[in-house]
Amino acid sequence: MFGQLSHETEVKVGASKAWELYGTIKLALMVKEHLRDAFLQLDILEGNGGVGTVIKLVLAGGLSYKEKFTKVDHEHRVKETEMIEGGLRDMGFSLYRVRLEVIGKDEEDSCVIKSTVEYEVPDDASVDVSIVSVKPFADIAEIAKKLLTTKTGAN
Repeated sequence: MFGQLSHETEVKVGASKAWELYGTIKLALMVKEHLRDAFLQLDILEGNGGVGTVIKLVLAGGLSYKEKFTKVDHEHRVKETEMIEGGLRDMGFSLYRVRLEVIGKDEEDSCVIKSTVEYEVPDDASVDVSIVSVKPFADIAEIAKKLLTTKTGAN
């Protein structure tokens, strides 16, 4: 079974400014700093934010996993990560992918941050897919929105 959840957040900054945060390792560092209650640990194991970067996360409640950046498309402002070890993979999910997109709007001072979670479980698996949520990425987008719209931005 394949499933998908999405969330969109409008941000009153240009897409290029939002991508400076979302398209780099700065996003992981922002999560580490501002979401300490949800993400107890976030370690960059390999890479600098490009394709192949591997991050280990430990969530409140003790669930831990590793994710790998599988796509960083600066032209289309799309980043994808896949859970490669632990977490939902250990629970029977064969795929857990997060796609983050920064979509420019007609005005140069507005964009949309779209977060999409895609997951797949084998048809014969007894997995509770209701635990999949896009909420953590919606929360990240709200924090990014606040940081991006302050005078100093996310720098």
